[in-house]
Amino acid sequence: MSVSTEAVATQRATRGPWALAFVRLKRNRAAMASLSIFLIIVLACLSAPLYARWAGVDPFTSTLDAVIQVGGTEVPVMEPSTEGLGLGYTPIGPTWELGNYFLGADSQGRDVMARLLYGGLNSLLIAGAATIFTLFFGTAAGLTAGYFGGVTDTLLSRFLDVLWAFPIYLLAISLSIVMIAKGIAIGPIQIESGSLWLPVIIIGIVYVPYVARPIRGQVLSLRNSEFVLAAINLGVPGWRILLRDIQPNITTTLIVFVPLMMALNMLTESALSFLSIGVQPPAASWGTIIQDGQALLYTRPVVALAPGLAIALSVMALNVFGDGLRDALDPRSKVQLGRS
Repeated sequence: MSVSTEAVATQRATRGPWALAFVRLKRNRAAMASLSIFLIIVLACLSAPLYARWAGVDPFTSTLDAVIQVGGTEVPVMEPSTEGLGLGYTPIGPTWELGNYFLGADSQGRDVMARLLYGGLNSLLIAGAATIFTLFFGTAAGLTAGYFGGVTDTLLSRFLDVLWAFPIYLLAISLSIVMIAKGIAIGPIQIESGSLWLPVIIIGIVYVPYVARPIRGQVLSLRNSEFVLAAINLGVPGWRILLRDIQPNITTTLIVFVPLMMALNMLTESALSFLSIGVQPPAASWGTIIQDGQALLYTRPVVALAPGLAIALSVMALNVFGDGLRDALDPRSKVQLGRS
């Protein structure tokens, strides 16, 4: 029995920190289930072009006069209204037949299921790209301010404090109104007002302080550690110390930031698109689809509820997985592994 115990202890000792973190993460059922849910959503959104081609619909073109077959009967996509004075038309509701207006149509006669998948694809792309933008510039600012200190730290910290002082959505809305109206023109770089890069840049900017400040705090602590001071005394260049000694020690923090920042970015993008200052037509996102379905809440609520549910599931899955990832990368979790 003692031999077995010693063998297990030896095996754990020979494992690297990343292997141990992966083992802890795999044993976190809630985190793995959340990751599975999110991956299913991602795969479904990636299949948007295939679904639209299979269903034979164009989710970006109005089809007010389309007629489909439901249960062997021809049914118009836009049905005459039966409420009030009977004026206008009401889009067809969910048929629950894949490839045949599964979730019904919106006010323009477009397939809601196809738009949901395409909208999710844009929402995920924007949230992912904004996360990379935020982590890159936030890490660069935090590393520079924390390591070099002095005037550099003061200038960068005051700039980050200015961004930090604004409420997130107020700053995002302000930047969106300006950029959506004129686009971005910086030398040879030209970004049109309808480009998906605009919400990426806007969302990326507003969250930079939320990454830079904790990174700066970690770098300040590492800056005074023995191995960094030894490297400085040996004359090692600053950029080499940052890349070889300090950056690896903040990698786990950056990894934990990824799912949490992506969840925040997804919520922010949906809010901006719902207000018509995010993704611009003819492109779609979950936020724009909710806006489209706002007028149909009492007749065809699924138009707004479907993207709302997709946002809620995605954000919940990312947050739960982020918590599990943080626990797995936390060295204190070794106690839990030892008891299992």
